[in-house]
Amino acid sequence: MAESVAVSVAPLGPTESDPERCEGEEEVRGIEAGENNQQTGPVAGGPQNRLAKLPLSRIKALMKADPDVSLASQESVFIIAKATELFVEMIAKDALVYAQQGKRKTLQRKDLDNAIEAIDEFAFLEGTLDA
Repeated sequence: MAESVAVSVAPLGPTESDPERCEGEEEVRGIEAGENNQQTGPVAGGPQNRLAKLPLSRIKALMKADPDVSLASQESVFIIAKATELFVEMIAKDALVYAQQGKRKTLQRKDLDNAIEAIDEFAFLEGTLDA
């Protein structure tokens, strides 16, 4: 996870004027405040502040579709969602290389097929798109 959580060392509940608050917390709050100031309209503070971009309820439903899974904690659902996002990002970037070689900006199935065939990390996907 690229995001960090700032922990304060003050006895109980530091206030905004507490000089012993760590700098990391100030930076995190400053970034959040800057993001909220840039957004306008009814979606301010909406999906752009989410840590996972995939719908967690759908991920949980897919996980529960497996007969071996009876319960799925929110933490495990989040981890699976984040891992899926990273995987999709990685395969899309690798497929983009093949699209650019064909002087195209749009990914096509053949780009994904080329990436799966050429990159050893995707060997487990060979034959999965043949449906």
